[in-house]
Amino acid sequence: MLPIIPTTPLLLLASFCFVKGSEKFERWFKQTKIYKKHLESFVKKRAMTVKQKVTILLLADIMIAFPFIIMDSVPIRVMLLLIVAYKYYYFIFKIANLKPES
Repeated sequence: MLPIIPTTPLLLLASFCFVKGSEKFERWFKQTKIYKKHLESFVKKRAMTVKQKVTILLLADIMIAFPFIIMDSVPIRVMLLLIVAYKYYYFIFKIANLKPES
């Protein structure tokens, strides 16, 4: 099952674990453009702008599309569709919307 999981969740998990173990890495990571652009508002306010949500959802969909296309197994395809459905449910109903900053 591991080869069909997109790399990004595993990379985020590894980064999370590394940040918890290194204050220097945490300070550096929080200064990066990726963190400031996509994660800072979520970490501080548990909310994102609609543009941030759409960007993250579309990038994740593209990554999930590759194993979906490659795999011939129906159970794996169903599992991937369930993951996509849950992802949209979570982003739409569980993460509050912020107004974009001008």
